[in-house]
Amino acid sequence: MKEAIDYLSAVDPIFNVIIEKYGIPITPRRPQGLETLVLLILEQQVSIDSAKATFLKLRERIKIFEPTIFLDLADEEFRSIGVSRQKTSYIKALSTAVLSKNVDLESLASKTPEQVREELIKIKGIGNWTIDVYLMFSLQAPDLIPLGDVAVVNTIKELLDINEKEAMELHTEKWSPHRSYATFLLWHYYLKKRNRTIVYQY
Repeated sequence: MKEAIDYLSAVDPIFNVIIEKYGIPITPRRPQGLETLVLLILEQQVSIDSAKATFLKLRERIKIFEPTIFLDLADEEFRSIGVSRQKTSYIKALSTAVLSKNVDLESLASKTPEQVREELIKIKGIGNWTIDVYLMFSLQAPDLIPLGDVAVVNTIKELLDINEKEAMELHTEKWSPHRSYATFLLWHYYLKKRNRTIVYQY
């Protein structure tokens, strides 16, 4: 962590601004596997708090996150605990991919981020944002910046006055090889400024 902070602070003054104003964030961690990927599907395009509430209801309902259980659960039961029809189809697509061995979640930790992306992107409902967050939180990939994330994009716009995605990609290249920690700092700024506290564990 110290190496990343020292490097980022040296290459871009915005990180000194964030740290001086709001301190150093806790690095988010989540376990590897199906449970986290289901939670990330639920987090797509909604608040983390809202997704977590739905996730906890789902976990209370099924107890153990196994692909066969998800496939056996009726769509109406998903909807009764707040899972949309679309996200239900994504969870079932993920479960089918695991059962059919089209993806081996346990093997992902030994693969490069590019290989992980290549495997997961084939699954309906698993896009680049979901893959980026899984890589960063669960596989501890050190050098990712999810420019599909609203909080990251808005913070870059605010602090750097950069509005085009291509310009963002170009600017954030200098944050490599610590772009994941740069992302944690941007999220930290975004949440603290809005007096929001997020607990990533579940």
